[in-house]
Amino acid sequence: MNLHISHLIPKVLVNRIFARLYLAQSISLLGDSLTWVALALTSYEISPKNSGAILSTVLTIRVVAFILFAPIAGTFADRFNRKQILYISHFSRMILVGSLPFAHSEWHIFFVVFLLNMFNAFFTPAYRAVIPAVTTKKDYRQAVGLSAATYQILGILGPGIAGFFALWFDPRDIFFIDAISFIAAALLILSVPSKALYQNNSYDSSTIHHPHQTTNPWQDVFKGMKLLFSKKAINYAIFIEFISAVAGSQILVNSIGLIKNTMQLKDDSYGLIMGVFAAGAAIAALISGVIDKSKTRKYSLLLGGLLISIAVIPANYADFTLLLPLWLIAGLGQSLANIPSETLIGELIPSGDQGKVYGAHYAISHLWWAIGYPIAGYLGSKHSDYNFLFAGITALILTITGSLLFYKKQTTKRPISHH
Repeated sequence: MNLHISHLIPKVLVNRIFARLYLAQSISLLGDSLTWVALALTSYEISPKNSGAILSTVLTIRVVAFILFAPIAGTFADRFNRKQILYISHFSRMILVGSLPFAHSEWHIFFVVFLLNMFNAFFTPAYRAVIPAVTTKKDYRQAVGLSAATYQILGILGPGIAGFFALWFDPRDIFFIDAISFIAAALLILSVPSKALYQNNSYDSSTIHHPHQTTNPWQDVFKGMKLLFSKKAINYAIFIEFISAVAGSQILVNSIGLIKNTMQLKDDSYGLIMGVFAAGAAIAALISGVIDKSKTRKYSLLLGGLLISIAVIPANYADFTLLLPLWLIAGLGQSLANIPSETLIGELIPSGDQGKVYGAHYAISHLWWAIGYPIAGYLGSKHSDYNFLFAGITALILTITGSLLFYKKQTTKRPISHH
């Protein structure tokens, strides 16, 4: 029995240093999810009628902070002590989250959220930069894949997991639980020897950027963007991620208004519906390893776009019983639409350039949500009677039209092989 269980554990986690950093990353991601669910409920407390607008503004500020600071933060990871960047960002976020239980105005929330995600933007590239230093060349790809998959999966599952906390705790108490999680993650980082973060075990000097190199960091940013959009398969995955953001932002922003205003239900119902959304995402994440293969990946992406689009269309006219399976289907679609892009980058981009491309993808994927959140906030506050219907139909039309154009290009421009 123990032999079978050991096969389920990724071998790279035998590396104790990487395992500590990976656990810190996972705790950090779960903490972020706790923050957003608690913010949704707190936004409703502050202004029940404008909770959707407040939450969409909060989420927009979040992704704008990522887009503004992530490229610069990447250069900091190469030029300053990475361990200090990692634990300082965690302790700073702990202090900021600890102030949110005392927030009674939307401007307090907006200010804290901006700073919170500024520090988060510095954590992510520093974490990615230490992976090749603490792993061997043999384990590096698995470490990157595991971290990327965890980021994608917890980004989807996290709000649902946090939703279950809302079943048992007051929203403002969740912020304190979140602050404790950041302390735990920071202590894990402090337990890692600083020298271990600069060993460069994975690749030779030609594939790793060193602190003393004088290359212009903005050149790396632009090169990453260029490489990201140079592969048609990745382009299609990015397009489907935009579909996911259009429909998914409605779920994250307007579920609270749908449950509490339209259906007149309580916080525990909101926690349950987000938990069901997470369950759908978890199911898709588990089966994605089977269906997310090179020959079937485009169908996985198409299915993801279709499922999340169709699921949100009837939400305005559904009762709570019907909304449960709809949000389960939406969770399935969200995972299928978002997970393949990281795998495609790992397969199609040379290893020496993957860091810049992951950074470019990180910015672009957040840009989609920066577009989706304000739209969701506007629809939720001004057109709450048909906001889900409008977003779902729009996403469905985009999914079908974009997929047809992509497949047409693939068939008409496919090179002829000569044997």
